Amino acid sequence: MKIGLITLLPEMFAALTDFGVCGRAIREGLVELVSVNPRDFATDKHRTVDDKPFGGGPGMLMKTEPLVAAIREAKRSVAGDGETKVVYLSPQGRRVDQESIVEAASNESIIFVCGRYQGIDQRVLETEIDEEWSLGDFVISGGEFAAMAIVDAIIRRQSGALGDHESALQDSFEAGLLHCPEYTRPQTFEGREVPSVLLSGDHAAIARWRRKQALGVTQQKRPDLIAAQTLSAEQQALLAEYASDKE
Repeated sequence: MKIGLITLLPEMFAALTDFGVCGRAIREGLVELVSVNPRDFATDKHRTVDDKPFGGGPGMLMKTEPLVAAIREAKRSVAGDGETKVVYLSPQGRRVDQESIVEAASNESIIFVCGRYQGIDQRVLETEIDEEWSLGDFVISGGEFAAMAIVDAIIRRQSGALGDHESALQDSFEAGLLHCPEYTRPQTFEGREVPSVLLSGDHAAIARWRRKQALGVTQQKRPDLIAAQTLSAEQQALLAEYASDKE
């Protein structure tokens, strides 16, 4: 998969390319990151990439011509003559969820535009951007931070990126639920024991316990996720059992 990044600060993405799961996937050729800097397309001697908004007001906007040139170069680099989706990372975008990640990860390429300053010209949004995505209802200093989180999530979905593919399938939100509680050694820690079922060796019982815990934890922490689902009879019974266990 090829992922294009339109960014004024390509060096920030060393956090992905040089470390962890993402760094390994990139080194092994599972994913290619293509960074394009609008500053490389600026035509004045100062390589200017920001400009004042018409109508006045505080702040600056990303300069239109270098940004558009960078987006079009990224399209050529990641898709050639083919099609690719261009996503602008913006607090005005739709909130990213696991479904968005799974869909994006299934494509051969995608491009993320990392905004800076107060944003970008509306005409660029209308002509060059396919979708706007947001991490949530808050503002950060630049789209690079959002892009790193999203690209990390996409890389995790690539075949071979994780040592154990089952790890991705058990992540929170993968089945619309939060992940169940997990435990490791020691068996007893400061007087608190690991649940006995996890020590039983009964794989069916362990799987059932994990399903029950995932449902219960989601009900407690993110009831909106439960409300958005149609629970099966088994899930309803497990959720009732979880509530009874807690009484």
